[in-house]
Amino acid sequence: MSHSIQELKQTATQIRRDILRMVNAVNSGHPGGSLGCTEFFTALYGKVMNYQLPFTMAGKNEDLFFLSNGHISPVFYSTLARFGFFPVPELTTFRKLDSRLQGHPTTHEGLPGIRIASGSLGQGLSVAIGAALGKKMDGDTSLVYTLQGDGELQEGQNWEAFMFAAAKKVDNIIATIDYNGRQIDGDTEDVLSLGNLNAKLNAFGWFVIEEPRGNDLESVINVLERAKKETGNGKPVAIILHTEMGFGVDYMMGSHAWHGKAPNAEQLENALGQLELDEKADY
Repeated sequence: MSHSIQELKQTATQIRRDILRMVNAVNSGHPGGSLGCTEFFTALYGKVMNYQLPFTMAGKNEDLFFLSNGHISPVFYSTLARFGFFPVPELTTFRKLDSRLQGHPTTHEGLPGIRIASGSLGQGLSVAIGAALGKKMDGDTSLVYTLQGDGELQEGQNWEAFMFAAAKKVDNIIATIDYNGRQIDGDTEDVLSLGNLNAKLNAFGWFVIEEPRGNDLESVINVLERAKKETGNGKPVAIILHTEMGFGVDYMMGSHAWHGKAPNAEQLENALGQLELDEKADY
């Protein structure tokens, strides 16, 4: 892909503006984690992942992405629209009746880019592993990417999936964990500590890379590219990506309060003022 770093940074800012406007318009949604994962999605779709348009569900000979923590749908929808999967004006339908852009991604309306429904936490990694095994059976050398939240790892199914992938040498998958340390009820450390996540994933047989600069676009691109080089070596690959919930909006950072709360009109104006662009492309 030919996008420059500066172009991608501009896109990331535009995606953040989309996220805030989408959740404000319906007074519903999850801006905190969406804002925190903007660099990841921008890097993945703008620089790292090999995909084809128009979208096909089969995804043969192209990389696949599965979002497990589906409540951060605003960042996913905006990214897909901004990179050409569907028209940008459709973002105005977010969380509305009969929309293809439901609060959690669904597949029954055929929104391009959505491969699984991910409203229930803890299931995305299992599906992604199945897709990765399918590619191996088909002789398809493309990769499978997935994203999980850190609070989501409190769901036991993830650990069955981690164990299975290592045991079966599913080495064509890159699982990224959005490690922001917060979930809807508070800090993950207080709700249910994950302990030493790096050591646990290593013990489960994964190759683990930890990146503390998850809101620095160039660092995110670099860690994803490094992860790609580690595939095919007999181990599944995990990235522990440290991000800040609500990144880019000062009053949303440093707290779990904006995990699932929409800004009002005054708060939206404040936030958009912090995300200025020379050439806005608001829908």
